[in-house]
Amino acid sequence: MSWLWIGVIGATVVAFVQKWLGYQVPPAVLEKPRIARVTALLPVALLGALVATQAVADGQHLTADARLPALAVAALLLALRAPFLAVVIAAAVVAAVCRALGWG
Repeated sequence: MSWLWIGVIGATVVAFVQKWLGYQVPPAVLEKPRIARVTALLPVALLGALVATQAVADGQHLTADARLPALAVAALLLALRAPFLAVVIAAAVVAAVCRALGWG
């Protein structure tokens, strides 16, 4: 067995144990106001970090390509409370037009 598979199996076990430990937390701990605020905002922060990373990173390098204007259009439409499907389609169209014009 290679070191890669040992790492994959080890990461799987760690992820399982971490999730299991999360289920063992008493409800009284999760109902505290500070913990409730953190657990409510944590998914938003993680998703924002993922979007930011995917929008400007290309491997080990920062890049500015068609994803940035598409992200800007999506953010604007979300701020204007547009339907999510319209946001996705508009961002895809902007990215496609930018790529067709040779940017990205």
